Formats: sequence, C-alpha cells, structure tokens
Amino acid sequence: MRQSLRLSALVSALALVLSAAVGCGDSDDSGKGGQGLEKSTMTVAALPLADNVAVYIAQKQGFFKDEGLKVEIKPVQQSTQAIPALIKGDVNVIAGANYVSFLQANEKGTLKLSVLAEGATLASHTFDLLVMPDSKIRTPKDLEGKKVAVNILNNIQSLTLNAILKANNVDPSKIEYVTVPFPQMATALQKGQVDAIHAVEPFTSGTEKELGARVAVDGGTEPVTDLPISGYVSTQDFAKKNPKTAAAFQRAIIKAQKLATGDRKVVEQALPTYTKIDAKVAGVITLPGYPTSLNATRMQRTVDLMLTDGLLKQKPDMKSVLFQPTA
Repeated sequence: MRQSLRLSALVSALALVLSAAVGCGDSDDSGKGGQGLEKSTMTVAALPLADNVAVYIAQKQGFFKDEGLKVEIKPVQQSTQAIPALIKGDVNVIAGANYVSFLQANEKGTLKLSVLAEGATLASHTFDLLVMPDSKIRTPKDLEGKKVAVNILNNIQSLTLNAILKANNVDPSKIEYVTVPFPQMATALQKGQVDAIHAVEPFTSGTEKELGARVAVDGGTEPVTDLPISGYVSTQDFAKKNPKTAAAFQRAIIKAQKLATGDRKVVEQALPTYTKIDAKVAGVITLPGYPTSLNATRMQRTVDLMLTDGLLKQKPDMKSVLFQPTA
C-alpha cells in the first residue's frame, strides 16, 4: 500500500513538472509576454520627424521592455506609404501618422482607424512658410496667386495654412498648392519652381542655412496653435484582438511623451539618432507639443477643421477611433 502511495505521489510530481514545462513552451511559442499580453512583439513604422520622438525614447529608456513588449521600428518617408502594411498586419502601428490622411481613409473604409496615442500638436513655428531672402512675400495676403509647396496635397499642411489665411482675410482658393517632397523643397524654392515652401524640421533649419531663406508666415500661429497633427495609429481590428498589447504600447508612449515634455535634453539626444538633425540643430529647433493623454476634445478640433475645409464629409465616431483601454 505504501509503495502504491509513493508511486502515485511520484507520478503526480512528474506530471506537475511536465505540465510546467509544457506551459513555458506554449508561452514562448505563442509570443505572449510575461504580463499576459496577447502579443509581446510589435512592428512600428516611423517617420524621421520630431513628431514621433516618443517611440525612440520609449525604446531607449526601456519603457516598452517594462511593459513586456519588444518593438521593432521600421523607418518610412511618408506615413501613408505604410497603410497597406498596416492593413495586412505586417506593421502594427504607424508612428507620426498625420491625422488628415488617416481620418479620410477611415471615412472611405480603407481602414478602420484606431488612434492609440497622440503624437504631436502644433506649436509656433512647428511649421513655417519659407521664401527666398529677396522675395516680396511678407504677409499671408502676399500669397494670393502664388505657388506653395506641400509634402502632400489636401493634408495637414494646407489644412492649417488655410485656417491661418482665412483668419487673415485671405482666400485660400487663390493659392496654388504643389506637391514637393520635404527633401526636395529647398531645391524647388531655389530654382523658382515654387514661390514658397511649407516646411518642417529638419528641413526648415537646413533651408534657412543653405539658401538664407526667411520665414514669411508662422505655420503654427493662431487659430491652429496646439492643434493635434499626428499620432500613433493602428487598426480597430488589431486593438480589439490585442487590447492588453495596445494598452501596454499606449502606456509606454505616454510615459515617453511626459519625459519629452519635461526634459528637452532627452529629445535633443534622440533626434540625431533617427533624423538628419545634428546635435547643434537639435538644440535650437522649435519642437512640437507632446500630448500626455488621448483627449477627445482636443482631437475634435482637427475633425472640425477638416469638416469646415471639406476634407471630411461627416463626423467620425471618435469613440471607436480613439483607443480606450478596458479596466
């Protein structure tokens, strides 16, 4: 009888060991993190702009790791270029995604948008309208009948500049917007292909230094100061299937945003690692605002401006667009 009991105990103990071993193997194979995440690895497409510095800060400071996440960052030149990969699932998040393009894609049904975290808001001189030093353009009114270069037509640049023009009694329909990629804007301005360029850093500082270009209009002035311009976006399908993973990513980004807001030096150190901004320029450029929460009221400003400008036909359901983690 004693031998039978000992054998039974041995079998039970062996079963527990095997069960634990199998459990560990399942966890590794499924890719679940140690904190109960649906996915422990994520791929993020990111632009080489100051807008999404938080994703690089979170990576360097170990904020993703603290949340049980391993994040791979893939550079892209335009956020819209990564939409097919986002829909396919090859990319889980796009960092620095401009809200105009993605809210439009959501309305068209191209994708069901989920904003996981805000990235950047406009500050004074975040955007700048640059002209050659001898240009006669000195006020918004002087832009009537002129060609202005933007990175993408009917997007955040023209949206915000149009609002500034209207506030200064200028008719935006009298401006001709021309598509010119940021890296080529200085050349287009120098050759006279356009009369002005709507630039962002590091291209603003580069053009000023190279051509002696000057600022004709502050692209971050009222009525668009503090307007949300870009964020960290995914799909509603990803957020619904991976709510804990999405929440973990959101926490890491918000933590990095708070650090960026409170310590400019952290931003200055990060920028040269993924942009063409060198350390000296990073110390003097104008940075955007880095929101530390996902705020529906603030986001509604961008939506309302898009509706006014005809870039959206109807109000999106912001409750479904803005990701809110469950308790």
